[in-house]
Amino acid sequence: MLSKTSQAEEGCSECPHLSGVHSGKGGLEEEPPEDKEANECLWIRPDAPSRCSWQLGSLIADSPHHHAPSTKAPKILPDILQNIGDTPMVKINKIRKKFGLKCELLAKCEFFNPGGSVKDRIAVRMIEDAERAGILKPGDTIIEPTSGNTGIGLALAAAVKGYRCIIVMPEKMSMEKVDVLRALGAKIVRTPTNARFDSPESHVGVAWRLKNDIPNSHILDQYRNASNPLAHYDTTAEEILQQCDGKVDMLVISAGTGGTITGIGRKLKEKCPGCRIVGVDPVGSILAEPEELNQTEQTAYEVEGIGYDFVPTVLDRKVVDKWFKSNDEESFTFARMLISQEGLLCGGSSGSAMAGAVKAAQELQEGQRCVVILPDSVRNYMSKFLSDKWMLQKGFLKEEDVPTKKPWWWHLRVQELSLQAPLTVLPTVTCEHTMEILHEKGFDQAPVVDESGVILGMVTLGNMLSSLLAGKIRPSDEVRKIIYKQFQQLAELKAKGQSWRPQLTPKSVFCYLHQRPSHTSRDTFLQGIAKPLGPAGLRCCQDPGLSTQGLPCPVTEMLGQTCQGPCCACSALGTEGPVRMEETDVLQRGTQASLFQILPAGELGTTI
Repeated sequence: MLSKTSQAEEGCSECPHLSGVHSGKGGLEEEPPEDKEANECLWIRPDAPSRCSWQLGSLIADSPHHHAPSTKAPKILPDILQNIGDTPMVKINKIRKKFGLKCELLAKCEFFNPGGSVKDRIAVRMIEDAERAGILKPGDTIIEPTSGNTGIGLALAAAVKGYRCIIVMPEKMSMEKVDVLRALGAKIVRTPTNARFDSPESHVGVAWRLKNDIPNSHILDQYRNASNPLAHYDTTAEEILQQCDGKVDMLVISAGTGGTITGIGRKLKEKCPGCRIVGVDPVGSILAEPEELNQTEQTAYEVEGIGYDFVPTVLDRKVVDKWFKSNDEESFTFARMLISQEGLLCGGSSGSAMAGAVKAAQELQEGQRCVVILPDSVRNYMSKFLSDKWMLQKGFLKEEDVPTKKPWWWHLRVQELSLQAPLTVLPTVTCEHTMEILHEKGFDQAPVVDESGVILGMVTLGNMLSSLLAGKIRPSDEVRKIIYKQFQQLAELKAKGQSWRPQLTPKSVFCYLHQRPSHTSRDTFLQGIAKPLGPAGLRCCQDPGLSTQGLPCPVTEMLGQTCQGPCCACSALGTEGPVRMEETDVLQRGTQASLFQILPAGELGTTI
């Protein structure tokens, strides 16, 4: 689809900033009468070169745009949209002290907006400017490609004003955003996270395809719409100047579309000529300058709402004095720090901005002031960086750093545990007799040992039953015919939570057998773990033969899936890392006391 646009690009890439394209009534681009072909364009590039006429020192009277003055809100608001803006400015105390900053550090808390983010400002501004220009009419449909926050702002405004709303966003965006959008009445379309912006499958490409198919629909286009930076030029920047009494020495903003840093940056350059504008861009994005900062093999990142693989039209990088790159780990660490130490319930991109601020503000002296924009709320990320489990899975948190009460056996070595001797069988015992023993003793598995006590392998009730049903063995066969031989015995290894590095063979299994006393369940410490095995798929952590008895595979049951038999592919695990069954999960299942794991080929260590 999008590959056809090169022929019409000149007619489709007009910048909405361009003087003469606007009637002066709004910020949304109006199509010149002579450019009828633009109406037929499949899409308009979100990275078209800007032809904005703004220059430092230019008079606001010469602006082609409508400028909305700041107004004081009435005591009783006519609707929730009137509560957008006028967000608080808060001193950052503990983080400032922790990183030895001499300057005053302030945070502009944009998550106090009704929709939970700074994007509420541009959503209402784009809609009202489109209404003023006669482009958006009652009953029309608003479509927007977005990382979620602009979508929430537009859906909020659409709910109040009565428009239909369709939001197109990448799959990596949180389910919390999806749930909020659905609650607001918006329709959601998800697109592949890794699709390039100019791909037909990208959120931009899909949005334009929907726009071409749906009558009376409009893409307000935050990437190109002049109302985006204008909202911040007219209101956000003015609020900052008022709150700081006109004294701002540094402004730090994490960049997404670039409308916030462009709009605020331009106004501060006009009113505070010495103010340094600092942009923060995630590793894997290409917004920063010089271009050398963007050189990396990484293209994906977990932090949401900032960074792109193209430079949006509305981003004026000439306004930015210096760029810093941020990574996911420091972004989420600082976001958690803002929550736990400053009580500011902000999102991951706020952590990115604060991480950049503590670096940039090192050059400021006592008596100077640094303002950081905190774009959105933690509400959107409850299942992501706010979750210890998610942080552990992504490698942003170490297990020893999780402030949870550890089980009594956490730091004990295996041989220090008071465990009864396990039930064992000789290799010459028949399968029929072995099943009788296991049934009598209440076990579903046992180690097979020779006369000298050497462990030969494992035998499980489930595997014997499935092999009997398949005709692979007879009841009179010796149990040696059906033992699992790939295992690694634990000797003096530490219990769960402690690292170890035995030499493992590909897809090997290690096990430690112990018996659960009938009078207590505290000695059960099964820890089931499954990890990716590359192209071969995934293997269950538990003997999949259990499924033949109607007993659940612990991992698949925990995920609400169905065990598929031997070497089942627990596809729901994806490649997100280990799936752990906590002690409580195990006790609910009453699983017999065994500990074993299937590891990826070539892995030399893990955590148990």
